[in-house]
Amino acid sequence: MTVDPDARPARTPYAGLDPDCVLDLLDGLGLRGDGRLLQLNSYENRVFQVFLEDGRVVVAKVYRPARWSDAAILEEHAFARELVDADVPVVAPEILACSDGGLALIGKPPTLARGRGSLAAYRVAVAARHAGRSPELEDPHTLEWLGRFLGRLHAVGAQRGFKHRPSMSPAWFGHAARQRLLDGNFVTDAELPSWTSWCDAALACADRAFTEQRASTLRLHGDFHPGNIMWRDEGPHVVDLDDACNGPAVQDLWMLLSGDAHAMREQLVPLLSGYRMFRAFDERELALIEPLRTLRMIHHSAWIAARWDDPAFPAAFPWFGSPAYWSQQATQMREQVEAMQAAA
Repeated sequence: MTVDPDARPARTPYAGLDPDCVLDLLDGLGLRGDGRLLQLNSYENRVFQVFLEDGRVVVAKVYRPARWSDAAILEEHAFARELVDADVPVVAPEILACSDGGLALIGKPPTLARGRGSLAAYRVAVAARHAGRSPELEDPHTLEWLGRFLGRLHAVGAQRGFKHRPSMSPAWFGHAARQRLLDGNFVTDAELPSWTSWCDAALACADRAFTEQRASTLRLHGDFHPGNIMWRDEGPHVVDLDDACNGPAVQDLWMLLSGDAHAMREQLVPLLSGYRMFRAFDERELALIEPLRTLRMIHHSAWIAARWDDPAFPAAFPWFGSPAYWSQQATQMREQVEAMQAAA
């Protein structure tokens, strides 16, 4: 069953997750920390770099309670391991072994564990640490390399679809997100008419684009922005398949582009050149770039709203909900309508 990964949680999700709890979770898996633990930058989940007594360094991801079903997380893990088996450099979760019965192992093979007792709300996965730097997207050679990477990833992703994860569409990423914002009264009163009007116009354009294109769908990374790419001398290692979903191939390409329309067209040349070494690309999907950008804008606002009970979000997004914010959002929706109409 597909879940709504952006539904508002019933309570503050990480109130009881302190460093001792993280170490206890790993200890229950036979991964004994030496006491050194560093929380990494992640809003959606809680991610920790943990130094182990045996000298290894691992990354532990504690999933946001109630966001994904176990089946949806295991689909993410299976996709990552499938990519690794195909020699696509993705960081996949390790197969877990429970040493003391303190955790319940989930999956075949088990790549997810759930705590028990006071830790029952938390599910954890563990992966090897992979350090790296940001990719140099202004370099055509880098773009071609990333194109090859995505072509290989999509060749695997096209072999089957996700059953328990959502599909990238205006219905989920746009209309449902809009409704969450309105139901929660997040849009300020004075800006509500303008934002609603332009948001509805933008969604109508996105609906029309998706209907006209009827692009084929496949399993995607889903959130392929530079922050999820660890660049090393041997090329990219990609992390965080947490937003993996079904959708059109272009969803994994457009976030690598920047600048005006001319600059993006120039960047697409090496990107698609690399991609086509491993998989055909239907250029009609390029008409979905601005609709997908529009959906991401609306979804981002709804995502912040859905997480507002998490203390990390007001601290990170103090401007969210202000009249200036919603005025800016209305302006951006108007600009997106113009961009989509110009591209039609």
